[in-house]
Amino acid sequence: MSTSPLILALETSCDETAVAICDGAGQIRAAVLSSQIPEHQPYGGVVPELASRNHLLRIRPLIQEALQIAGVTLADIHAFAATAGPGLASSLLIGNTAAKGLALAAGRPFLAVNHLEGHLLSPFLGNPAGLQPGAALIVSGGHTMLLHLRGSGDYPVLGRTRDDAAGEAFDKVARMLGLPYPGGPEIDRMAASGNPSAFDFPRSMKDSGDFAFSFSGLKTSMFYLLPTLGDSAAARLPDLCASFQEAVVDVLVTKTLAAARHLGAKHVSVSGGVSCNSRLRQVFREQCARAGLTLHLAAPAHTTDNAAMIAYAALHRFHAGQFTPLESDIDPNLTL
Repeated sequence: MSTSPLILALETSCDETAVAICDGAGQIRAAVLSSQIPEHQPYGGVVPELASRNHLLRIRPLIQEALQIAGVTLADIHAFAATAGPGLASSLLIGNTAAKGLALAAGRPFLAVNHLEGHLLSPFLGNPAGLQPGAALIVSGGHTMLLHLRGSGDYPVLGRTRDDAAGEAFDKVARMLGLPYPGGPEIDRMAASGNPSAFDFPRSMKDSGDFAFSFSGLKTSMFYLLPTLGDSAAARLPDLCASFQEAVVDVLVTKTLAAARHLGAKHVSVSGGVSCNSRLRQVFREQCARAGLTLHLAAPAHTTDNAAMIAYAALHRFHAGQFTPLESDIDPNLTL
């Protein structure tokens, strides 16, 4: 039996099946993931029934693989965790039910984790200093929000998007441009050879004086611009991607640094799938260095859906003794 607490966590909120094992010091002993992108690519997005069916097929082999990598058995695990929401109900049920079954069979506690809390804490994975209070941005396909990270379990929301999330705007614009799914990484790749000043896209709510976001106007601007370009649109694709990306990055960075100033914070953390965007990471590094702020970016492997972040968030709950009854339910619309 291991002397250090070990948490085994499952993440099945959407179309990634993931398992991770975290020790009591917050170090990830194993992290495995099975992507379903090839299965959903023909449909241009995630098909819920297909996602849940694949989770069911993959969850057990991944658990066995994670245990083997960590060099432990189920008897060594001190608690089992799973994402309880937000996400697709049919997908959440797979991981949540599996973790509860393992907890019941082993006589160990169960920990339900908020997917957004996993993202929020992911920049501090492996950080010996632990969580650092400050302004925190979660930016993904389903969520764009600014929070005041005060400490474990204490995350007042400063503002969120009023319409599309930034990642949603990336995917919808990529579809307009005829780029393959998933669209965010494709825009990032195309933008590398484009001119970010070629097109003047709107920076909605950049100077609104609050911490809310809006990206629907930016998406609409692209929709009306494309017909005016005619046959030249294909040749201007890198410029279109770079200019669109720059508009999103400009708003996200400006608002986050304004939040840090408002809070008097010394630390800024950025997480979620869009935080893997190369231009976003570059501008955050430059602007935070200029402002004298310490930047915490989630490692690229921890930006998209993964179980390491769920295990890490669960560990904080384990140390606080915040266990979850086995009768608890998933919540597809769970909020922070």
